[in-house]
Amino acid sequence: METGTRAKLLLLLWVLCCGHTLADVLSRYASVIEVTNGGPWGDWAWPEMCPDGYFANGFSIKVEPSQGIAGDDTALNGIRLHCTRGNAGHNTHAVESKSGSWGVWSEPLWCLGNSFLVAFSLRVEPSKFPGDNTAVNNVRFRCSDGTELEGPGMGWGDFGDWSNTCPKGACGLQTKIEPSRGLLDDTALNDVRIFCCLS
Repeated sequence: METGTRAKLLLLLWVLCCGHTLADVLSRYASVIEVTNGGPWGDWAWPEMCPDGYFANGFSIKVEPSQGIAGDDTALNGIRLHCTRGNAGHNTHAVESKSGSWGVWSEPLWCLGNSFLVAFSLRVEPSKFPGDNTAVNNVRFRCSDGTELEGPGMGWGDFGDWSNTCPKGACGLQTKIEPSRGLLDDTALNDVRIFCCLS
């Protein structure tokens, strides 16, 4: 099954579970944007969408700092989109798909004025064995005015190619999370999908 089809099915399940009408969501839902370098571990969680009429104007990330030579690093554990109507300082609503257990949330980074998040890129550390895998370490977002915002994540791995661009703006996200594995190697966040809306 194609990833776009899977994302649409998960969105449909979210609609049914959360009491939204399918017509309301599909009338503003345009596409899903993805990157090609996500990590291999974990499962896709539920999608979370901005309220009707809101677009993502900023984001924050949950990051676990380096745990030292003997520790188990997970790096980036979660992403929140900050949805607004107009001015970023007012009328905000944060949405978050599933996140890992470790780390703390950063302060939000904002697009300027009436600009919205429209594309993203992930910094991912490739799988290594033996070794301490971290998967996603950081994220960059591009705003509709062309500004690029980079989160305060960790530096392992490299940024991959940019996703496609939302026609108007991002309005939701879905994360792929590996749950805690106890004494085994943890990676937490492995991949992200961003939902684009038209209105």
